[in-house]
Amino acid sequence: MSETSFILTLTSDPLPGIIAAVSTAVAELGGNITEANQHWDRPADRFFLRVAFVGPEGLTVAAIEQALAPTAARLALDLRIVDAARPPKIIAMVSKFDHALLHLLYQIRVGWLSAEVVAIVSNHEDARRIADHEGIRFVHLPVTPDTKPGQEAALLALVDETAAELVILARYMQVLSDDLTARLSGRAINIHHSFLPAFKGANPYKQAYTRGVKLIGATSHYVTADLDEGPIIEQDVARISHADSAEDLVAIGRDTEARVLARAVKSHLERRVLLSGGRTVVFAK
Repeated sequence: MSETSFILTLTSDPLPGIIAAVSTAVAELGGNITEANQHWDRPADRFFLRVAFVGPEGLTVAAIEQALAPTAARLALDLRIVDAARPPKIIAMVSKFDHALLHLLYQIRVGWLSAEVVAIVSNHEDARRIADHEGIRFVHLPVTPDTKPGQEAALLALVDETAAELVILARYMQVLSDDLTARLSGRAINIHHSFLPAFKGANPYKQAYTRGVKLIGATSHYVTADLDEGPIIEQDVARISHADSAEDLVAIGRDTEARVLARAVKSHLERRVLLSGGRTVVFAK
């Protein structure tokens, strides 16, 4: 028998009966829960739930929303349901360093990431060859202080035109305006090396080498108006030694950045990340 798959996420006050109500509604629709995760953030006094389930052929998101509407209204649930079989549309932004972008494209190609890249956007021409090779639309949006408002307006227009659900800053080396970050709140993911804020500015890996750093790493987070300080989704580190050169640190750092960004994107696309103020709840698989 053919099946359809869905993911339900919700946040609410920690009231009794939420899991039971959702489970009952899924069962009454002929659905079968395949995965369930929940968390009570006690300091914030908020409850988070993610439920993956399969249903009979013909079941739709609209039908599920309608069935759960009374429960959502009664318990004041902030509830969202998506068709898990539909690859989300994403836009990847990159400047000149293409390691994170190439890793994302590879993971999509082999099926580890389920997504449709609707455009690659860059403030340089370097990534055009990658887009052409992959058969992906390339959008060149050069930016200067004078053209930045128009460039960001063009990006938002592209997001609307393509119905992109996520914008990925895969080593896009431009600071977004407060207005743009607000418009993309919860829909834009960035990656940066974990030296921040210790080694800001040019050549952070050279600075780290000079200081004899023993651990390097990367942090992937949602984009906010506070540069590189948004809610963290994923992090990792790599141990290095005195025998590693500054060039070794760069290579290890790039590998770590690419892997961390891909894991953060995967968690977001699978609806495993829920925001709790300035923090995230990330449900592991």
